[in-house]
Amino acid sequence: MGYDAEYDFDTAVDRRGSWSVQWDGVADRFGVDGLLPFTISDMDFRCPPEVLTALHERIDHGVFGYTDWRLGEFRDAVRDWYATRFDTRIDTGRIVYGPSVLNQLSQLLRMWTGEGDGVVVHTPTYDGFTKAVSGLRRELRGCPVDDDAELERLLARPDSKVLLLCSPHNPTGRVWTHDELTRFAALAERYGTAVICDEIHADFVHDGHRHLPWTRYGRGRWALITSGSKAFNFPALTGSYGMIGDPDDRAEYLTRMETAEGLASPAVLSLTAHIAAYRHGAAWLDAVRAYTAANLSVLAERLNTAFPELGWAPPQAGYLAWIDLRALGIDSAALQRQLIEVEKVAIMPGSVYRAEGFVRLNVGCPRSKAVAGADALVRAVRAVRP
Repeated sequence: MGYDAEYDFDTAVDRRGSWSVQWDGVADRFGVDGLLPFTISDMDFRCPPEVLTALHERIDHGVFGYTDWRLGEFRDAVRDWYATRFDTRIDTGRIVYGPSVLNQLSQLLRMWTGEGDGVVVHTPTYDGFTKAVSGLRRELRGCPVDDDAELERLLARPDSKVLLLCSPHNPTGRVWTHDELTRFAALAERYGTAVICDEIHADFVHDGHRHLPWTRYGRGRWALITSGSKAFNFPALTGSYGMIGDPDDRAEYLTRMETAEGLASPAVLSLTAHIAAYRHGAAWLDAVRAYTAANLSVLAERLNTAFPELGWAPPQAGYLAWIDLRALGIDSAALQRQLIEVEKVAIMPGSVYRAEGFVRLNVGCPRSKAVAGADALVRAVRAVRP
């Protein structure tokens, strides 16, 4: 699989000393500084040049007063992106704004649930969901991704108030099909459950698969929450947006954000970056997606050559490799010690996502780093395998 040579993804950018969570904050999670990190889901690549140009122009303007996301091009850029990227027509009147996807999630959970209510999620589960739900004193109710019977059993509980979807799914990288999304919508409608669908990984669906926005399936009470920050690699600019189906829910959300949360004025550079990415960043996105897909293929070759019994296949979406090592009978704690103390790399353990025996490895990076991570994992597994 090739990628556009116009964009240089091979040259490493030194991120140390930039207050990077992945690079400078590695000791906070792994207890050791200086590890080569393959952890939090941001990429080691510079933003698209088209985005950087727009940011420079906005900075050169020199005035950073209060802004309103409803003015200017932002909503039209979102509308046009969905039309061209996902062949989906959206109503710009449904769009809302927030500082982050997880902030939007927390606000919606406050609106639609009370303390002790159940929030149903697929397992393994993105740790941000776990923190948000437990932090609000709601009960996280996990259902394996392939267990429809358990999903229905959980949704049928009267106090299960929200189905929290991740589409595509993090950490597995699974892309939900039309039939699956239709089934989720029907179950939510049957049991009167609201649906919150996090689609922040939607732009990173790989060839052979197709992302279908929740706007096509939402019935009753629902919200889609997302951001361009994941695909175009500018999460530190903050900023996210969503779509809420019911007008009254939408009005309540906006009132809460502008009054109780005091978030009437968004970060102007986030608006600038989103508009530039959606207007001019498609070629860069296609190129970086192809490049990271090739990184995943390298990882698959290394893993399956060393451990054929794994039969590991790259994810359907994203640059996060979700690797099931259970067939090898490895002690997860021993593997982490080997990775940290001997290989000097930081790779996320599956326990973070409520799944023992797995690891999650971020290959959103130059090829040389991806190869180093793959080889370090293979060596560590060999060292601790019974």
